[in-house]
Amino acid sequence: MAKETHEFQAETRQLLDLMIHSIYTNHEIFLRELISNASDAIDKLHFEGLTNRDILEGDENYEIFLVPDKESCTLTISDNGIGMTREEVIENIGTIAKSGTKAFLEELKKAKESNEDVTDKDMIGQFGVGFYSAFMVAEKVTVVTRKAGESQAYKWESTADGSFTIEECEKEKRGTSITLTLAKDYAGEGEDDYTDPYTVERLVKKYSDYVRYPIKMNFTFEETPKDADGKAIEGAEKVKRTELRTLNSMQPLWTRSKSDIKEDEYNEFFKHQFHEWENPMEIFHTKVEGTIEYTALLAIPAHAPFNLYQTDYEPGLQLYSRHVFIMDKCKDLLPDYLRFMKGLVDSPDLSLNISRELLQQSRELKTIGRALEKNILKSLAKKLKNSREDYEKFWNEFGKSLKIGVYNSMYSGGDTIDKLKDLLLFTSSKEGKLVSLKEYTERMPESQKKIYYATAHDKETIEQLPQMETLRDKGIEVLYLLDPVDEFTIETLREYDGKPFHSISRGDLGLDDAESEEVRKEAEHIQKENDDFIKDVKEALGGKVADVKVSARLKSSAVCLVADEAGPSLSMEQTFADMNNPMFKAKRILELNPHHALFEKLKELHAAGKDSADFKEYCDLLYTQALLIEGILPENPVEFANKLAKLMAK
Repeated sequence: MAKETHEFQAETRQLLDLMIHSIYTNHEIFLRELISNASDAIDKLHFEGLTNRDILEGDENYEIFLVPDKESCTLTISDNGIGMTREEVIENIGTIAKSGTKAFLEELKKAKESNEDVTDKDMIGQFGVGFYSAFMVAEKVTVVTRKAGESQAYKWESTADGSFTIEECEKEKRGTSITLTLAKDYAGEGEDDYTDPYTVERLVKKYSDYVRYPIKMNFTFEETPKDADGKAIEGAEKVKRTELRTLNSMQPLWTRSKSDIKEDEYNEFFKHQFHEWENPMEIFHTKVEGTIEYTALLAIPAHAPFNLYQTDYEPGLQLYSRHVFIMDKCKDLLPDYLRFMKGLVDSPDLSLNISRELLQQSRELKTIGRALEKNILKSLAKKLKNSREDYEKFWNEFGKSLKIGVYNSMYSGGDTIDKLKDLLLFTSSKEGKLVSLKEYTERMPESQKKIYYATAHDKETIEQLPQMETLRDKGIEVLYLLDPVDEFTIETLREYDGKPFHSISRGDLGLDDAESEEVRKEAEHIQKENDDFIKDVKEALGGKVADVKVSARLKSSAVCLVADEAGPSLSMEQTFADMNNPMFKAKRILELNPHHALFEKLKELHAAGKDSADFKEYCDLLYTQALLIEGILPENPVEFANKLAKLMAK
């Protein structure tokens, strides 16, 4: 096969440009990324080799080998892992599909536009683009790889000029070698010299000491020959000696006593093992002995990955048996609502050759999983109680997972609601802060029988809703549901501590105090007095609403739109608008403020003739106004604009 030249995708070129112009402040991290990739390649080979011994090619001495070379200004990272085919080379390092580059750049752009206090270094680890970190220090990167079990090797090369080449080549052993032709600043002429074996050794100790495969490198010394007694021979010429060293300890961190492990060691292990760029939010290190023996080292990452709630995200913990890796992404240990957790479980009670099918039925695995779930939830509850700021930081990153867990309990069953309900937080009308359901109910006045909530994209919109007027005047606290999943969570909960949830935009508010009762009776009286008028308003709207009522909740606004208490809400209808399913259509009720000047104006137009164009246009304009308040566009915006212009011209 002749050498082929391919163009990088536009987004990949952008990323390479960012790398070259140093978006990182800490360039040395590139070595950790490339060693992690090498370790992953060996993991994959080991896993495949459990069921296919031929793929090992008679070599089970897994290792990562480093070669710094001052003369050629290069650093080579080699592994004898699974290697890649030509197609895999192009897919993994030549296109957007595997790199996550496009998503990274989109998030980076959003952060810049919103002036978020986030560094590119903090973000890039979320998007799996670590291979490209090589271009921070290299002016050329060469990859030579041969897939285990195949004979043909391939060479990939790029100078980050917008293209890469790929061609067939020879490689005796399986695996991958990445050679970095270092820029001058990183090859002896700058502060960092990555051709110096001792610099490389220091970085391996710092970032990759716990990699479970030996990271080896040759050290060359010049020394004076010694005699039989071990004394240096005077006048003898110095000779060169090469010594092969293993740079990392390879002792699994989780096997050591917690009291002997420093926080920095936990952090570095987590970042290496799970390809993170920031210290985790919290570490869980548990060792259990008894009927079932296991050690677990879990962590809550600092930030949610960009695709946490997308179908391409693979949750799950790493699984080991007697310190030997047997499976990545084991989904059967933790419930899906804890999908953000990263970590590993090591148990001598698990078979090295256990299949995924058998894992799903494993009694041991289910027992371990239940214990881990209990410990995590207990820790979160403790954090909520004793470290509110830290818990809110966790909630802002991963709270959506817990809310989805509550919603999904209607399908999965079990006691998930009881486990999670006290961990939920919602923004409140009380000072705009996050509150738990327990906090809300504990400060409810005795006369309040329901937990009130409102839905919108932001709290400013909710605060301007006409439906808030009465509740605000009475000082009643309202929960702001700002995420689409919030309302589904509330609908699944139905009640908390015996108090039902009630949307301020569904049915009647149901306030039980004397003043509210008086206002309700007055509204009912006005409704009866104007029965024909109200019916004609509904008729004029031609089936757009299920009912028209005189409002007992409006104070200053002319009109509002609410949904029937028994059916879907207006916000749910909008969430499922694309499905066009009648099941998700809200029964709209138009409420009119009897004390607003427009109410009297509409009555005057009605008295002049219910079939008059003016009466019908006013009815339609009021309905459209109610729609816009809810953030719903009218079916015909042009028609609405023309009617409004006509009215203004009168």
